[in-house]
Amino acid sequence: MHPQDINEFAHETLPPENVSMTLEEFLESDLERFEYIKGELIPMPPTSIEHGNISSNVQWYLQSHVRTNQLGRVYTSDTGFRVGERILMPDVAFISTSKFPDDQRSIFSIPPELAIEVISPTDSLTKVVEKALAYLEAGTLLVWIIEPTGKTVTVFRSETDIKTLTRKDTFTGEDVVEGFSCPVAQLFE
Repeated sequence: MHPQDINEFAHETLPPENVSMTLEEFLESDLERFEYIKGELIPMPPTSIEHGNISSNVQWYLQSHVRTNQLGRVYTSDTGFRVGERILMPDVAFISTSKFPDDQRSIFSIPPELAIEVISPTDSLTKVVEKALAYLEAGTLLVWIIEPTGKTVTVFRSETDIKTLTRKDTFTGEDVVEGFSCPVAQLFE
């Protein structure tokens, strides 16, 4: 399949599409709304209203804190990040001011310092956890996985430092987004 045909393909089906495309070719292509994982293009379909509400809430709370304290920038799901040999688009991401690239017309050549993934009904929990571990392996310092059904936030600091927070808890930016805190329940309002 040729790269120009892939955007049309994505509108017809959502499973991964095996292509003979290297990471470098993907980076040079004009494909949008795809993640690149191990030679596969993963279509990023439109999300549900629930997913959009949660992503918007976490982005708003985080953005408010980051801008007020001039800590860096918060990015939405249409921003690509190189995560090892993958190109991923977290639902929300944070990059500190010290990590801003000079060339802002391409994707980030580094992983985000904080990556946030909101689980969609079509997501496999296994795949989302694999993605969290890929972020950490590539250098991301903190990953939050937000699970709408159970209304939880799972915080990943490493492969072994993982904790799940419920609606009664408050999560923080720890040493990655200093001073940030938010009650888990507010994400689901």
